Amino acid sequence: MNDQLVINGRGFNSRLIVGTGKYRSFQEMARAHAASGADMVTVAVRRVNLTDKSKESLLDYIDRSKFFILPNTAGCYTADEAIRTARLGREVGLSEWVKLEVIGDQQTLFPDTQALIEATKVLVKEGFVVLPYTNDDLIVARRLIDAGAAAVMPLGAPIGSGMGIQNEANIRILRERITEVPLIVDAGVGTASDATVAMELGADGVLMNTAIAEAQDAVLMAEAMRDAVTAGRKAFLAGRIQKKLYASASSPLSGVVR
Repeated sequence: MNDQLVINGRGFNSRLIVGTGKYRSFQEMARAHAASGADMVTVAVRRVNLTDKSKESLLDYIDRSKFFILPNTAGCYTADEAIRTARLGREVGLSEWVKLEVIGDQQTLFPDTQALIEATKVLVKEGFVVLPYTNDDLIVARRLIDAGAAAVMPLGAPIGSGMGIQNEANIRILRERITEVPLIVDAGVGTASDATVAMELGADGVLMNTAIAEAQDAVLMAEAMRDAVTAGRKAFLAGRIQKKLYASASSPLSGVVR
C-alpha cells in the first residue's frame, strides 16, 4: 500500500517519527531507530554537540542516508529563544525544517501558544518548514496554519507522561476540521495501543521518544510502535463498525430454513 506521510511536498514511508533523547546509549538508540522503521528522527539542537568534532555526538549514530533529521527547539521558553535555536540548527547544516517548541510551563511542559504562533510567523518568513508542537485547541491550530505551519502537532498528553491519548474528542475534532496540513500527535504515548488509538482517531502520524527510549527493551518497543502505527492507520482507512448498545449476531438468522 503506497500510503506516504506527505509534509510540505516531501513523502515519508513511515508515519512514525522518533526521537533521540533518554536512551541508555547511542548504540541502543541506533538499534531502536532501525527497528522502528521510521525515516524521520527529531534531534534537540540545544542538546547536541555541534562544534567540537573531537567529541562523540549522537549525530554520529544517525545514518543521514536513511533518516531525515528534524531539528527541534526543545528547552526554549520564549519565541526569541526558539527562533535563535532554529537558525542555529540550519546554520550548522542540520535542516531548514524545524519541530518548533516554545514551552510555557516548566512542570507540565505545555506550549506557550501565543509565542508559538509568533515564532512560526517569523521562521516561515525566513524559509523554514515549521512543524509546531501545540495543544489540542482548534483555534490555535487554525492560527498556526494561517501563520504558515507545514503541520499541526497536538499533544496527546503531557510530554514524557506515558498516559496515552487523554483528549480523544479534541483529536477527533482536529481531524475533522484540519485538512490543509498533516495532523501529527506529539507527546503522551506510553505503549503500542496508545499509538494505535492516535492513528485510529485519524492522526496522519505519531511522534514519540520516551515511550521507546525508556522501555525495558527499547528495540522491542520500537518494533511494537512500528506495527501499532501501521495497524492504526489501516484500521482508520478501513472504517470501523458503528458501536451498538445491543448484540448483533455474527451469523444472522434471517433466511435460515427452520
